[in-house]
Amino acid sequence: MPEKILLTSREIERALARIAHEIVERNKGAEGVVLVGMRTRGVPLAKRIAEIIEGFEGIPIPVGALDIGLYRDDISPSESKPANHSPTDIPTSITDRQLILVDDVLYTGRSIRAAMDALMDLGRPKAIQLAVLIDRGHRELPIRADYVGKNIPSSKDEEIQVQLAEVDGVDKVVIVNLSKG
Repeated sequence: MPEKILLTSREIERALARIAHEIVERNKGAEGVVLVGMRTRGVPLAKRIAEIIEGFEGIPIPVGALDIGLYRDDISPSESKPANHSPTDIPTSITDRQLILVDDVLYTGRSIRAAMDALMDLGRPKAIQLAVLIDRGHRELPIRADYVGKNIPSSKDEEIQVQLAEVDGVDKVVIVNLSKG
């Protein structure tokens, strides 16, 4: 299927830098901020944002990884644990912290709802904010991102694929039309 490049590596870097600055501005610094990336591609995005914040704020930002498989409403529990399953790993308490949930693409909102359920089982953050690289619309739940790298309106016949060097060997965002072969 033909793909169209929506964001290059450099554009991804710029979007993440903007998100990092907006997080610090909105939270009046980085003290008490914890980034939690949703597996799979939200984790490297959260790590990159944390590195950017540490670069200009001078303090390390805790970064965790969240597995929402058991909380999803669109797959059965037996489907949620693949053989190479990576568990939730959050290196610090999230209670009373400013928690920034990080994901690659915001679509229906169902994954974010599942992530919030999972986080509430781990503690009670002061607030949960959402950072996404791509917001493609088509929400089914009343969920919106606080920080967006790029809004990309799309049809339901299209798929937006975020490819990151840590997972895919390359940094780019592409859109693929699923109805054309």
